[in-house]
Amino acid sequence: MKKITWTIAAFALYLSSHGGFAQTASNDTSTYKTRKLKVDEVNLVSVYYQQNGNLSPVTGGIGSEKLTDIETSIDLKLIKRDKKDRRHTLLIDAGISYYTSASSDKIDPSTVSSASSKDVRYFPSVSYTVDNENKGIAVGANVAYSKEFDYASYGYGLNFTKTSKDKNSDLSVKLNAFNDVYTIIRPIEFRDPSTAPPGIRQDFNYSTQPRNSYDVALVFSHVINKRLQMALLGDIAYQSGFLSTPFHRVYFSDDTEGLEELPSTHLKIPVGVRFNAFLGDRFLIRSYYRYYQDDWSLKSHTANVEVPIKITPFVSISPFYRFYVQSAVDYFAPYKQNNALSTYHTTDDDLSAFTSNFLGAGIRFSPAKGIFGIKRWNMLELRYGFYKRSDGLVSHVVSMNLKFR
Repeated sequence: MKKITWTIAAFALYLSSHGGFAQTASNDTSTYKTRKLKVDEVNLVSVYYQQNGNLSPVTGGIGSEKLTDIETSIDLKLIKRDKKDRRHTLLIDAGISYYTSASSDKIDPSTVSSASSKDVRYFPSVSYTVDNENKGIAVGANVAYSKEFDYASYGYGLNFTKTSKDKNSDLSVKLNAFNDVYTIIRPIEFRDPSTAPPGIRQDFNYSTQPRNSYDVALVFSHVINKRLQMALLGDIAYQSGFLSTPFHRVYFSDDTEGLEELPSTHLKIPVGVRFNAFLGDRFLIRSYYRYYQDDWSLKSHTANVEVPIKITPFVSISPFYRFYVQSAVDYFAPYKQNNALSTYHTTDDDLSAFTSNFLGAGIRFSPAKGIFGIKRWNMLELRYGFYKRSDGLVSHVVSMNLKFR
């Protein structure tokens, strides 16, 4: 029942994609010859997220947005070489998330603490890639599943990468599809007890609605010189089905009450550019810009910079900052400002106009003899981020990443 915040997802992306100072991938195994499937790497990531605000859409654009989330995932990477010297990579990922939410508990405010005040989400995934390094071609596929109390998601994907002969350029194409099932749980005052199945609490509606998402992502990366890399990114994403949140209330300007209503289709087009600049052996600048536009009239700009600094050969720190600004969708209005005659309406402040700042730092340890002398435990990273939005929402994120090889 939780709506996952993009802050958590972005922070997890930092952990999974930001490594040390090498200009080539640290997991390059082009000289590694084996015919057996073998464990190459294990990553354990744990994230603690806490937020607070006073514009909850569950209570119509007012009320507490207090939420905490604890998320842990582990991924297992296995590789092998076949008789044609192609590298096969199997990545198995399993995660679990537990959250508590004050705003979700207001779906049924007559209870002291309802089931909606907390939830557990499970999200396993598996991907398989075959990389022909001699031809510079890699192909792969993935499947994913996510389940929480009122939501189930089934994901499928294909990917293709072509590397230039000089190894300085890559073109990647990713195709993903998600088929979701949303269980419709409305606020208590909108429920019809006569529709509940036998043996189920009579104040619930357990009908379901589909939600489908499709995405095509293109990434072109290029090594400009020994000290500068760049990448161009573009996506086209399309959603169809039930895109509203059934437990979001809307209080109209005429003092009547309704539920959030949003269009049944959503087209999203983000484009971006990324630069990595190596300033000697101790400093690296990672910069990123993205522009986003959709057919609900939301437009946004994201600018991000991170500066990993190598303190010793085995210790580095990474201060980072992200600025974000967006316009409102056509259907948003604050508490008691929506028109009761409008076809579509929402008071979800995630769809309003706002600016945000996200800043923090990480510290990374990768000693030659391993963490605490444990050779296979070759990396420990701790990160903290503080997020503040112009509408008053604030959050804190603490994360830990352990890598074993």
